Amino acid sequence: MININKVLDEAISRDASDIHFIVENKPMMRIARDLVANDNIKVLTEDDMNDIYDFLIKGNVESDKVFQETRKLDTLLEYGGLRFRVNISLTDGVPVATLRIIKKELPSYESLGVPDIVRRMTFQPQGLILVTGKTNSGKTTTLNALINEINENQNRKILTLENPVEYKHHSKKSLIVQKEVGRGKDAVNYHEGVKNSLREDCDILVIGEIRDKVTMEAAIEMAESGHLVIGTLHTKSCAETIDRMINFYEVRDQAQVKYMLASILKLVVSQRLLQGNDGKLVLVPEVMVVDNIVSGIIRKEKISVSEIEDAIQSASEKGSIGLINSLSALFVDGKITLDQAKSQIEEKNIEVLNRTIMQLKIKRDSGMKY
Repeated sequence: MININKVLDEAISRDASDIHFIVENKPMMRIARDLVANDNIKVLTEDDMNDIYDFLIKGNVESDKVFQETRKLDTLLEYGGLRFRVNISLTDGVPVATLRIIKKELPSYESLGVPDIVRRMTFQPQGLILVTGKTNSGKTTTLNALINEINENQNRKILTLENPVEYKHHSKKSLIVQKEVGRGKDAVNYHEGVKNSLREDCDILVIGEIRDKVTMEAAIEMAESGHLVIGTLHTKSCAETIDRMINFYEVRDQAQVKYMLASILKLVVSQRLLQGNDGKLVLVPEVMVVDNIVSGIIRKEKISVSEIEDAIQSASEKGSIGLINSLSALFVDGKITLDQAKSQIEEKNIEVLNRTIMQLKIKRDSGMKY
């Protein structure tokens, strides 16, 4: 019989971010992006996986019912003073589980490497701010660090919708209400939770994930009604974020949606994580402040990715940061390799990257700020 506690203890002691339980494999840990096997545990059998399933749902009848009906389950596990975000699904009829370890201490906003313009934008009285990135890009950590920053420095009511609730916040200068989304939870789904928040007198609404059109519509309505909405999307760049939001809608509705987005969207930060030269993860941010130029591009009949990227590059004085600029600065500072920087951009932009690196080196050598 598998000793699950032993697996969890090993992952915690090695500062893993995730644990993978997959039949016919040893338990795997993700440590600084690499998958590492737990060699102290034998290869997992089908019986082991059923034992792990029972351990994770802890006899919760409602959770078991959701899993049997939907073949997937998102839940939380508390162990060793830590919280674990748990996803259970199936492979060939056998449960598989992925556990994300939630750090006990939330990193400070400054330590994450998120540009300060993101924090400053939270002082906006209303509008829409989006934190985007692919899976495992640190969106949730950034979002919660941002919530904590607001909580410590602003006097506002913050309402969050999450699935599941990972970091537990306690009211400080702000008043915080956290709601878990899901069947049998605090809100049935995201869009119903957003709609109800209109009656809850909140100043800031945080949406853990904008997954579909109805949630997007509710978020836009919330922002238009005089609230600040902060949400996340699974997109890899600022330009792709705009495209994804518009494509939630039918073609006949897109012109109207573009005008609404151009009016309420304030900022998009798209982030990536790379393994730095010191072995630690490094944040690579792309930031788009939505000024008059970007608003004009959004309103156009056809969205141009290159136009958006050019607008970001040319608006650095307003706080916008292009991906190439972020990669170049990280390379010049010795945090990532040149090959890593090149791997994050298209071949056609390699020359722009090289030129930007040279410009930053000249600024650095002359003592100028970059």
